[in-house]
Amino acid sequence: MGRVTSRRRVIRIRDGAVGTRPDTLVAEEPMEIRLNGKPLAITMRTPGDDFALAAGFLVSEGVLATADELERIVYCAGATEDGSNTYNVVDVRLAPGVPLPDIALERNVYTTSSCGLCGKASLDAVRTTARHPVSDGPSPMRLTPELLATLPGQLREAQRVFETTGGLHGAALFSADGELLDVREDVGRHNAVDKIVGRALQQGLLPLSGTVLLVSGRASFELAQKAVMAGIPVLAAVSAPSSLAVDLAAETGLTLVGFLRGASMNVYAGEERVVLDGGAADDGA
Repeated sequence: MGRVTSRRRVIRIRDGAVGTRPDTLVAEEPMEIRLNGKPLAITMRTPGDDFALAAGFLVSEGVLATADELERIVYCAGATEDGSNTYNVVDVRLAPGVPLPDIALERNVYTTSSCGLCGKASLDAVRTTARHPVSDGPSPMRLTPELLATLPGQLREAQRVFETTGGLHGAALFSADGELLDVREDVGRHNAVDKIVGRALQQGLLPLSGTVLLVSGRASFELAQKAVMAGIPVLAAVSAPSSLAVDLAAETGLTLVGFLRGASMNVYAGEERVVLDGGAADDGA
C-alpha cells in the first residue's frame, strides 16, 4: 500500500462480538535532515513530500526565505547493512553565497510528531529571524465568518489518507476568497504545515501574502511561528490555540482564529481582517 499507510492485524470487538481483521494505519518513520552535509534535525513524519518538508522546516528556522537560496535537496544513503537507500535521510544544499547560520550546526533538534520543536524559541527569536512581513497582499483581507466556516469541510474532503486511517493531521492553504490552494497530511501537524510552506518555497511563491492557513488540530506556538515565517496573515484551527500562540499573533499582526467548527469560532488576534457585522462583544466575565 506504499509507505504512507501500512496494514496490521487487529482484534475487533463490537457489541461483545470478537473477530480479527486487517486495519490500515498511517505510516510513521524518522527522517533526518542534513544541511550542507551535516546533521541538523530528526523528525518523525509520514513519508511523502520529504523534500518539501525539509525546505519548509528550514523556512521556519529562518535558514531559507526564497527559492534562489536553495540549490538542491537529495536523498542520502540509508543506514541499512547492504547500503540500500531507506529514503529517510535528506541533505539540503544551500545556494552558493547563502550564509550558513551559526546555530544550525551547533544543535541537533529532535522533533516529535506531537509537539514540534519542544522548548525552542521565544517571541524574540521569531521577531528577529522572520524575513517576510505578515501581509494582506495588494488589497486588505476581509474574511466573513461564513467564508471561514466553509474551510474545515474543504480540508476534510481533501484528506484522502485520513479517510482510510483516521490517524493523520491535515493542513490546507486557501486564498482570501476561500479557494483551496494546497493541502498536505502528516502524522505531525507541524510537518503538514512544513510541507505546504516547503512546496511554496520550491515554487517561488513565498511570502504567502493574502492567504489563510488552516490546521486540523490546535494552534500551537510552533504553528503560529511557521505561519509568520512564511508571511501568512491568517491562521485558523479547528481546536484551541495556546497562550503563546496568541501572544505571537498579537505581536506580529497575525490573525488567529480558533475553535473553527461550523458557524462558531473564536478570534484571538488580528480581528481587523474578520468582518464582524454584529459588533464586538462585551468583555464581561
